[in-house]
Amino acid sequence: MRYDPNIRIEEHDEVYSPDDDSILLIESLDVRDGEQILEIGCGSGIVAIHCAKNGAEVDAVDINPAAVAMTRKNAAANGAYMDIRLSDLYADIDSCYDTIVFNLPYLPVNDPGDLGKAWSGGVGGVEPLQKLLNGVRDRLLPRGRFVIVVSSLMDQGRLDEVLADYDVSVIGEKDLFYETLKVLEIRL
Repeated sequence: MRYDPNIRIEEHDEVYSPDDDSILLIESLDVRDGEQILEIGCGSGIVAIHCAKNGAEVDAVDINPAAVAMTRKNAAANGAYMDIRLSDLYADIDSCYDTIVFNLPYLPVNDPGDLGKAWSGGVGGVEPLQKLLNGVRDRLLPRGRFVIVVSSLMDQGRLDEVLADYDVSVIGEKDLFYETLKVLEIRL
């Protein structure tokens, strides 16, 4: 999918702002007309809006009420139609999807005060991925996939261990001056 700079995204200080990782995810993700997509952790809505504008049927969820409000506002401003609601991962999700997308918090933290921040991946940066995997089998359609962003700053040994039972492909990569970001497509 192409990143569309004409999509207007309003930001909020309590919501993760689109950055290099968001754009890389958008540009790495191919969607087809009618594809059923769930975006977990929708933040500002930039990824979900791009998916919807490219013909996908999108549900977008976030644990943060401010993010849900921003996604609703940004979707309406851009004429993107989707179901947007508050949910902690799969807690309020009953449907199954072709694709689950999560630009998960991946930055490792050592300071306990940082553990609740939108970008905090916990110790090693892998904790949100482990939580995502707990329910993914129940929410993917046959031959479904989930797509995530990972960072070279994560505990790579732990990341490999967590993903050892899955079919993993790198579908996008970007080197930044302080880290390398990768977009992984993962199948059961």
